[in-house]
Amino acid sequence: MSETATQLVSGARDDAGMLFGFWYPAARSALVRRNQMTTALLLEIPLVLGRDRDGRPFAMRDACPHRGMPLSYGRLEANNVECSYHGWQFDVHSGRCAVIPSLTADSKLKCDRIFADAFPCEERDGYIWVFVPEPDARAQSSGESAVPPAPELPRFSANYHIAHLSAEMPVSVDHGIIGLMDPAHGPFVHQAWWWRGRRSIHDKQKAFEPIANGFRMSAHTPSSNSAPYKLLNALYGAPVTTTIDFVLPNMRFEQIRCGRAWFSSRATVTPVRRDLCRLDFCAAWNVPPWSAFVGAGLRVFGPRFIHQDTETMAKQSIGLKHRPKLMLIDDADRPAKWYFALKAAYLESRRTGAPMVHPMEGPVTLRWRS
Repeated sequence: MSETATQLVSGARDDAGMLFGFWYPAARSALVRRNQMTTALLLEIPLVLGRDRDGRPFAMRDACPHRGMPLSYGRLEANNVECSYHGWQFDVHSGRCAVIPSLTADSKLKCDRIFADAFPCEERDGYIWVFVPEPDARAQSSGESAVPPAPELPRFSANYHIAHLSAEMPVSVDHGIIGLMDPAHGPFVHQAWWWRGRRSIHDKQKAFEPIANGFRMSAHTPSSNSAPYKLLNALYGAPVTTTIDFVLPNMRFEQIRCGRAWFSSRATVTPVRRDLCRLDFCAAWNVPPWSAFVGAGLRVFGPRFIHQDTETMAKQSIGLKHRPKLMLIDDADRPAKWYFALKAAYLESRRTGAPMVHPMEGPVTLRWRS
């Protein structure tokens, strides 16, 4: 294999590329209501989500440690969830057992030494985020103080609009992520009058630099063959610049600035199962006086744009079932190579306890056509 074409290899673990020790969006906030519970599947972990009596969200493994009954079949009792099988109750935030109804007064069993699995849980940007620790670490034993804050979408003014889009993709998280960051598929997958087409393909050159747990496409003038950027420039008569970051385990941030106007987005590709991931797109913007127009455009064109990606992934999954040999090339596939190298560096750091060694030695310029 040459230096410019390498075999596509995912992470060093037999878990279909899933990384533990990070925050993941488990569900939209609007779906998690007081006095009700809902379920989610995250990194093949069944979860029950809900809110305590103060509205604070919680996330627990959807299994009672007694007989494995899903806790989601039970009910909320104050700040405890009660199992429907034997009535055991567990604190929704710590997982500590509070009540075992079958115990007699002289029982020596200390129920407060029994735990259901509970996960750190925070609410950000209209999502319920869950921190998923390493499989061999108890969620409550790590202590919330050891867990970093959940990710938050950057915003650049007090007033802004926000929108959310979501779609499932029937591929592993690795294929979902490298599809998310791929710079060369646009003219073929996203052909539309309001975006671009094959005839618009031209040479591109972008500068990249390392950042903590990821890499950045440095601030640059966005593609001249994309209609939305042309419109933004025409509306404000100012240069348009965009910066794109990728950060482990699964986040792509993009910030577009044009005069006083800004648009900030985050796309996450979250592993649900080994063969299924979910794309969550969240955007905030302040584009006066055109903010309502931007929102309408997102509602109309956003789902179509995402559908083009998910439809492509669905077709790709048919080919992947036969385990074909795959490759990555330079320079268009270099971000995908960095992604896999970052994963390997992170896993090596967790294995040895040594600081993570970033695979990028410094800034680099890539060239491709799209």
